[in-house]
Amino acid sequence: MSSSPVLFAICVALLPLLSAGDSCLSPSVKQKVYTTTDSTASIESVVLAEFSITCKNGLKDLSLYAEFEGKTAPASRIPGTNTYQASFSQDHKSLPSGTYTMRIFDEEGYSALRKVQRSGESTDGVKALYELPISHSGIWRGPVIQSECVAALVAVFVSYMAYSARSRLQQS
Repeated sequence: MSSSPVLFAICVALLPLLSAGDSCLSPSVKQKVYTTTDSTASIESVVLAEFSITCKNGLKDLSLYAEFEGKTAPASRIPGTNTYQASFSQDHKSLPSGTYTMRIFDEEGYSALRKVQRSGESTDGVKALYELPISHSGIWRGPVIQSECVAALVAVFVSYMAYSARSRLQQS
C-alpha cells in the first residue's frame, strides 16, 4: 500500500510532460483580408481574414484563436487544408479607416491572453504566434443625394415645364 502514493505522485509529476503540446516554430503565413467598404449594404463593418500557416517543425491541424480590437474568437480551419478564417464585426463608427492588427494565437498563447484579460491587465505583453496587418479603407456612405431624391426633383421639373408650356399655349 505504501507504493501507491509514490506511484501516484510520479504519475502526477509526469502528466504535464506527457500532455504538453508542441508549439508552431517560425510560422510562415499567407493571408487575404477583406473589410467592408459599403455602408449601404451592411449595418456593421466586417473584417475577414483568411490565412494559411506553415510551421517550420511541420505541425498541422492547429487550434488557433484570433484577437482583434479586444475581441477574441476561434479561427475556423477549412477542412482538408491548412487554411483558417477569422472574422469580426463592429459598428461603422467604431472602425474608421486605418491600419489595424489581428493577432493570431495558438492554444498556449490564447490561455496566456485569457489569463491576462481576466486579471484586467493590458494584453499588449502577450506574445502572439503571428500578427496580421489589416488595412481598412473605411466605408462609402453612398452619394450625398439619394437617387430617389434626384428622380423626384426631375419629375417635379418635368411637370413644371409641361405645365408652363401648357399655360403658354392656352394664352396664345
